[in-house]
Amino acid sequence: MNEVSYIVVFPTEFSKKNIPQLINNIKKILKIQKQEFKKISRDGDIILVDANDPVFASSAINLLFGIKEVAIARKIQNNFNEIVNQITSIGGNLLLKGEKFYVKVEGTSRGFLAKDVEIASTSNIIEKKSNLGAVPGTENNFDKLLYTYLTKNNAYVCIFSDTGKRGIPFIQDESKNVICAVFDEVSAISCYETIKQGFRTKIIVCYGNKNELMNLAKMIIHIIPRLLEERIEIEFFNIKINYSVKNYLKINQIAIQILLNFKESHVSLPLSPLIFPQRFIDDNIKIVFSQNKIPLIPLSGVDSELILDSRELLIENSFKKIEKLNFSEYNVQLASKTEIQDICKAGKKIMLEIGPNNLHDILDAIE
Repeated sequence: MNEVSYIVVFPTEFSKKNIPQLINNIKKILKIQKQEFKKISRDGDIILVDANDPVFASSAINLLFGIKEVAIARKIQNNFNEIVNQITSIGGNLLLKGEKFYVKVEGTSRGFLAKDVEIASTSNIIEKKSNLGAVPGTENNFDKLLYTYLTKNNAYVCIFSDTGKRGIPFIQDESKNVICAVFDEVSAISCYETIKQGFRTKIIVCYGNKNELMNLAKMIIHIIPRLLEERIEIEFFNIKINYSVKNYLKINQIAIQILLNFKESHVSLPLSPLIFPQRFIDDNIKIVFSQNKIPLIPLSGVDSELILDSRELLIENSFKKIEKLNFSEYNVQLASKTEIQDICKAGKKIMLEIGPNNLHDILDAIE
């Protein structure tokens, strides 16, 4: 039997129409992360990657958007007995003493029901691994999931799986060029969500002092690998304003005004009706339109996934600060053109080559 383990990529429902683009993105991220592979193919709605190092390659692939789940799996024929035997063998090796396990089989079965495979595999594991004391769990109560996916001709018995970042694949489309500013946690999440929605994104960073620059750089290094470029240009602007609650709306306003000086046709506004006064949002939308640009508000329809995304940027605890913001008295004046021009003239461009030392690269370049 061929014991090759494949990386199995499960696209989100909204990505299935763009599987060729997702395959191109997988090739790019593996090249950027210096992970070698022999072949990338598809089997129905899933993508198979034959990588030299499946563990590191799967971690690289899972940086991409448009993916529901990434798994490392053994590929076998879609045959009842062979599937049951493989689940029993692999599942038994994965289980630890006393663990609850749950066998889940999905996809296209041939001459049998997926439920039959689940029952037969569960019984076999109980019988053959009785020394472990492993017991079957339920769909909502288990220690280890033993997952298998069936296609028309093959079955993929998972050894390891990890939840994807969802969203849609990055699509190389000039009409989807957008610019966004990162100056705090909310704007970092907004930038992350912009990329997650498939836009080709240029990033600028606005900071007040060295400590803020350090915090922003830590967020940025978790965002830029998803831009699918080996080298990325980022511009930094020192706006020299105290980052306090009192100045929060003013900092937002200045960052948005700086964005309007760039050529990109779309401007990502780091605003949400859950946080900001609606009049402040409306005013900024009008300003963007007045410059013949198109505003985007990626945080306009946020849900519980926003908390999961904040963990990606290591800023989940920062939402406590957001809860304390109070904008009952909204009265923000636009910065003058001279002020914005002076900030832009003093800006600094740096070119980053994606790698493990990007945090130091940013700080050294700015200093």
